[in-house]
Amino acid sequence: MSDDSLHILVFPWLAFGHMLPLLELSKSLAKRGHRITYVSTMRNIQRLRQIQPDLSPLIQFLSLPLPSVEHLPETAEATGDIPLEDVGYLKKAFDGLESPFSAFFKSACADKNTRPDWIIMDFTHHWVPKIAEEYHIPCAFFSVFIAPALAFFGPCSELLDGYRTSVEDFTVPPRWIPFPSNVAFRLHEARVLLSVSDKKSSGITDLERAASVINGSKFICVRSCHNLESKWLSLLSKLYEKEVMPIGLLPPSIDQSQSEKSSKAAGELDVMDWLDRQPAESVLYIAFGSEATLSMQLIQELALGIEMSKVCFLWAFKKPTSISDDTRILPEGFEERTKHVGVVTGWVPQMRVLAHASVGGFLTHCGWSSVVENFQFGHPLVQLPIFADQGLNARILEEKKIGVAIPRDEETGDFSREDVAKVVRIVMEEEEGKVIRNNAKQQKEIFADWASHEKHIDDFVEQLKKFKQDA
Repeated sequence: MSDDSLHILVFPWLAFGHMLPLLELSKSLAKRGHRITYVSTMRNIQRLRQIQPDLSPLIQFLSLPLPSVEHLPETAEATGDIPLEDVGYLKKAFDGLESPFSAFFKSACADKNTRPDWIIMDFTHHWVPKIAEEYHIPCAFFSVFIAPALAFFGPCSELLDGYRTSVEDFTVPPRWIPFPSNVAFRLHEARVLLSVSDKKSSGITDLERAASVINGSKFICVRSCHNLESKWLSLLSKLYEKEVMPIGLLPPSIDQSQSEKSSKAAGELDVMDWLDRQPAESVLYIAFGSEATLSMQLIQELALGIEMSKVCFLWAFKKPTSISDDTRILPEGFEERTKHVGVVTGWVPQMRVLAHASVGGFLTHCGWSSVVENFQFGHPLVQLPIFADQGLNARILEEKKIGVAIPRDEETGDFSREDVAKVVRIVMEEEEGKVIRNNAKQQKEIFADWASHEKHIDDFVEQLKKFKQDA
């Protein structure tokens, strides 16, 4: 390593939508000669993608023991392991990592060879800045949430004691957004958000966590780029009164998706052969990430809508953790009736699927990692946000006219099979959706611009070095 190389502690929240982007960042930093200590729990580390041999000497994994918490299964170490309503218990267990992390950090700081130069932390880590400050180690907040979503929640004063006193306050754009925007939650989205971010289980709200992390950070880095969110990044810097910089989109490569297939059942890989036999841009790919799930009633309505659309589809189906294995989820006879136009399977190599010439659209929950992966290949979106920041992501994507949302009841979040079929046909086939398809294809210039993403990482590294030199 060179004399100006850094030792960086990377500590994500226990969700794969957070762990994987921070692993991508870790690899990008290691490629530049910096040493990484990536912190998580043992089971999560075992489930992460393997590090290529040339980088493994520079990336060390630190496994912390997740404490037992009442109502949390012993095997649950990530949000995808549990129903949404139990995530608060995982946050309580996560807060129990404070003591082992503090002990490790004290030991690491005692030796100049192991002393970290930086901690890159996630939004949940409200106790990390105090530990870091004791040893004079700077922190940076890495956000997997896009700049418009962060800006919607406002400055730290609003996070801690803002004007929002009712669920309805989350359904309109806030007063501090100075330009026209529809970034706000639907009523049903806001209710879910508040139900999983309150302090009943862990004793602290998500907004309080985020405020502590932002206040305890030297600067903020967002998984974004200037070409995508320039005005929002500038606004966010004003709201936080500190530097906010894009770190690039950290897109995974198709090669990584390919390398994972050996751990999957061989039968599940037959989807690639099936895709080879379909016409170009004819297939709607359906997937909701590792943890976003719908109720059984809505899954069935979605399935019947897909069937009604008569569009070819590939559905990477994940059974909700709240539903027992022996419960039938999909409508009776659905797979038999649609076998000539569609496939329902389990795990698929998502990047390889999205890259396939037969795929022409993506029905998604609008998780940002899925959006980033998709727009490397320019597919239009059928949008069905489920929880957290996904609704705000969907509003931004609608503003850019690169996706169409399935209409939902404001109160309940319910939707009809007729509306599913209508939106699918618009996005995939009809003249009305042509502008959506064209706009989506244009996104490849931003999302697949690897040189730009690499430049953002270089700028980020320079910022880390600058703060170290000025300290």
